[in-house]
Amino acid sequence: MNASFSRSYLGIGEVLVELRAEFPDISVSKIRFLEAEGLISPARSPSGYRRFSPADVDQLRFILIAQRDEYLPLKVIKERLAARSAVRDSAGRDNAEHVNRMEMVSRRELLDAAGIDETQLAELETHGLIRRAGRLYGQDALDVAAAVAGLARFGVQARNLRAVVIAAERDVALIEQLAGPVLKQRDPSARRSAAKTARQIAVLLLRLHGAMLESGLAEAGLAEGGLAEGGLAERGLAEAGLAGRVGTGQAADGHGRAMKGA
Repeated sequence: MNASFSRSYLGIGEVLVELRAEFPDISVSKIRFLEAEGLISPARSPSGYRRFSPADVDQLRFILIAQRDEYLPLKVIKERLAARSAVRDSAGRDNAEHVNRMEMVSRRELLDAAGIDETQLAELETHGLIRRAGRLYGQDALDVAAAVAGLARFGVQARNLRAVVIAAERDVALIEQLAGPVLKQRDPSARRSAAKTARQIAVLLLRLHGAMLESGLAEAGLAEGGLAEGGLAERGLAEAGLAGRVGTGQAADGHGRAMKGA
């Protein structure tokens, strides 16, 4: 395991970039539709984001080619995928173990991939920035560790980031308060609707944090160019299918519709 692990899984926005040259009409909604129809099953990070392995991207490419070149209906494509899977079954166990290793990593793999040492990881766990499942860590732990490793180069230590943990916990509590009632509906799709609403609120909060940080830096005379533009906030919006749609008034309207129609 090496530093390339962090790129083993792609977010939905990165999948679009990967495939758009070959399939110009690919979109977030189309990928989600194929997932809803059971043709693809990307993994989920503990925070709920879709994570596409190389195998997922390959399967998605197979589906798109079948639609574009052979005009096959989804039912036929699903049958072909089942046959394709059966052919690969002899090597399936090895492949599944490989995917699982990419999704959850050991302590040593996390240290090597994020470029931190045992002391730094222990501090991250002590201050609540990283949690583990048994002896393994998820993709979110790697993301946090890599970010903190970058901050450490500027002298930031784990104990300095406790406020970040508290802010994130408060955001999660707010999202649960807003999206939680959707789960009480009798609609079988309630959980999926609640998750969608939660993601939309989360990325809007991410944009808000980025805008406030940029504003604060501007007031301090430290801003140069757009901090949030093209950064984490925009990638988060793309993953939630909100990129290019969230502007004056649209965010509130979209959220209101999601809460009413979810």
